[in-house]
Amino acid sequence: MSKDCGNHAKIRPPRRHQIFAFNLSQPNLLTTNFQVTFASRNPNSKIGIYYDRLHVYATYRNQQITLRTAIPPTYQGHKEDNVWSPFVYGTAVPIAPYNSVALGDEQGRGFVGLMIRADGRVRWKVGTLITGKYHIHVRCPAYINLGNKAAGVLVGDSAVKYTLVTKCSVSV
Repeated sequence: MSKDCGNHAKIRPPRRHQIFAFNLSQPNLLTTNFQVTFASRNPNSKIGIYYDRLHVYATYRNQQITLRTAIPPTYQGHKEDNVWSPFVYGTAVPIAPYNSVALGDEQGRGFVGLMIRADGRVRWKVGTLITGKYHIHVRCPAYINLGNKAAGVLVGDSAVKYTLVTKCSVSV
């Protein structure tokens, strides 16, 4: 299977991002700390879904900028919804010089385009039969407004919450 046909599960895009840190320093070090929210709906009345070894992380121009955050193994029953809100972070992550220049330009314009990714394995349960493991890859573009805190909701002294509506791609 190369693409999810939509009959097994739908992974919704991150609805809210809560940003605690996003700092680019010299020489080409990036510190990030934010929380993302994913929701998955199983519309099927006869198939359950096991999510195994699911990891969430962020990339900038195809370079990983946060550590992988593990999501606990989860079973999703018939017509159920699951919501995950992991924290993803990276402290003084070295980034490529050309990405540092591009990131500095985007920060100067007040927004940064990231890709929130989730990778793992899924299995389906039909009656008593449980399938083998399939790789799942979720990609959600996130365009984060950094220049104007008024565009988000201030949470505490330094965190800002943004509601983002993007379309995720899912491949199995």
